[in-house]
Amino acid sequence: MLPASNRLRRSDDFRRAVRSGRRAGRRAVVLHLLVRDDRADDAQAAPARVGFVVNKAVGNAVLRNRVHRRLRAVLTARLPDLPAGSLTVVRALPSSASASYDELVADVDGALRRILDPR
Repeated sequence: MLPASNRLRRSDDFRRAVRSGRRAGRRAVVLHLLVRDDRADDAQAAPARVGFVVNKAVGNAVLRNRVHRRLRAVLTARLPDLPAGSLTVVRALPSSASASYDELVADVDGALRRILDPR
């Protein structure tokens, strides 16, 4: 379960992360990560926050909920890897409905590596 302090809830935060953050796409997901520099002291104290976008293109409500639960479990395990105070939006693509849990893990890990790699 994703702790309440790590949940992204406000639409402004989603919009800011998607529009201003770094992006990396894989077969089943697209990750947007915005590392906030504006308030260095507050950013260090603030936890990393994660939000999910799973729209109707993924499938019916049962499939969308399954994808959302799987992605939430993957990101909960990776919270320590995210920069403090960052905003992360995980957008599920239609292919995520047929992806296994291990494929979702691989896609999220690959996207995170690409975004967090300083090169």
